[in-house]
Amino acid sequence: MTTIDRFARPRRHRRAARAALASATASALLAALTACGDGSAPHGRAAVKPTAKPAPAWRTDPTSIAALGDSITVGFDACTVLSDCPEVSWSTGTNPKVDSLARRLLKKDPAKHSWNYARTGALMSDLPQQITTAAARRPELVTVLIGANDACRSDVRTMTSPAAFRAGFKRSMKTLRHALPRTQVYVAAVPDLLRLWSEGRKNPLGKQVWKLGICGSMLRDPDDLTKPAQDRRTLVRERVMAYNEALAAVCVEDALCRFDWSVFDYRFTGQQLSTWDWFHPGLQGQRQLAELAFRTITRKGNPLKSEAASAG
Repeated sequence: MTTIDRFARPRRHRRAARAALASATASALLAALTACGDGSAPHGRAAVKPTAKPAPAWRTDPTSIAALGDSITVGFDACTVLSDCPEVSWSTGTNPKVDSLARRLLKKDPAKHSWNYARTGALMSDLPQQITTAAARRPELVTVLIGANDACRSDVRTMTSPAAFRAGFKRSMKTLRHALPRTQVYVAAVPDLLRLWSEGRKNPLGKQVWKLGICGSMLRDPDDLTKPAQDRRTLVRERVMAYNEALAAVCVEDALCRFDWSVFDYRFTGQQLSTWDWFHPGLQGQRQLAELAFRTITRKGNPLKSEAASAG
């Protein structure tokens, strides 16, 4: 072997090593640029994007229902004075004259596949506990009608603030989703309490019952039409509207939640009010609530979410 051969071979090895190192470095650099770049693939090929998960489909035929809320949903004063009457509840009642949601929607024995956890006097702050209790039944549909008591206080200064109300509902939905990720939620608007006052005050007996302390912020001194009294009632109505806006805003963020404005918009008459207190829904009022809820739950598409998408 010549001297030239002895020195040429190492140089050839060094050149080969440098070439291999350069090739590996280029490959690593290309991989890094591809990972940190804008996601476009090399050589003009389209990048493969992950497929978005489709939104959960709303079902119009749930097999079980749990009712949450306040005195309206337990049929307070619908059958006898100052008493609950859950058999006429718009959500889970068994009375055929009401034709509740459970009777309309459930194909198998509604009485055994629906449960009422609403409580007279309940506030928004009570809703998470009702949800926790109902979750043990694993209902496919939960109905919520709550908020009237947050506005129906002894004085307007003690009404629940809109911010606290919204935070309470958001916390409630988080609790529900943690326990029941696939359960559908129907949320009824808080009824127009000013409308109920204007209809109920036409009955002398009703006004006597109001003196027992029912919804003092709205019903106190029902025949007082002075400006301070009217301003007080307007403030209560505005608070209810703020509650409904909060319910709608939180509900629209959940793919399996439907909010029903029609309960606030519906013009209840004296025929649909309790003949015991002329404020809570009576038998006909409960039937009307069931009808409004049935329309929203069985409607194809969700108008509230469509409106939100358009606004966005």
